[in-house]
Amino acid sequence: MPRQPRLLLSQSYYHIMTRGNNKHIVFKNDNDYQYYLELIDRFKSELPFDLYHYCLMPNHVHLLVRTKKAEDFSLFMKKINLAYFHHYRKSYNWIGHFWQNRFKSQPIGKDKYFIQCGKYIELNSVRANLVKNPQDYQFSSYNYYSKGYSNHLITEDIFYESLGNSNINRQKKYQEMIINDIIGKTYKEKIWGTPKQCYNENRKIKFNLR
Repeated sequence: MPRQPRLLLSQSYYHIMTRGNNKHIVFKNDNDYQYYLELIDRFKSELPFDLYHYCLMPNHVHLLVRTKKAEDFSLFMKKINLAYFHHYRKSYNWIGHFWQNRFKSQPIGKDKYFIQCGKYIELNSVRANLVKNPQDYQFSSYNYYSKGYSNHLITEDIFYESLGNSNINRQKKYQEMIINDIIGKTYKEKIWGTPKQCYNENRKIKFNLR
């Protein structure tokens, strides 16, 4: 059967996931992670979008983004996945299919759960037992929010400023933020968030398909 067309809209928020084929390791060392981040920087400048949160895991990648032009973001993902594949093939003599299908794009609503979804993404390293504290994992956006580290890839989360009246207060609040149960429960669903959030996103998709 032919693949269904991807429902990716302009000026919309998505949780993007891309995974190694058969869940194989795509980042073997720090240089691999760093190269992928450099590719994000390179192609993001050509095909702009907002990147709010990210986490690179050994066999997959999470991004929380807002598209500008949907076709530009699709091209960005095509370019970065192809460029990184060539890097991996050259570095490790890889033969065969590398990425598992196309990237996944889960719509996410612009409400109070947005920033929690971002932190949930950043906590992947803890849930996978790679580190005990997310601040010790250098391949995520966690320390941008929790420690104030500079990261030119990041557009500040739309709800981050509301966490406090100073940088120190916001960083502390972010560290202490408790992830609502609904985030974990909807993490593997087709659309993240509250029932109202999902309803609004589905309406937006249906409207654009008419």
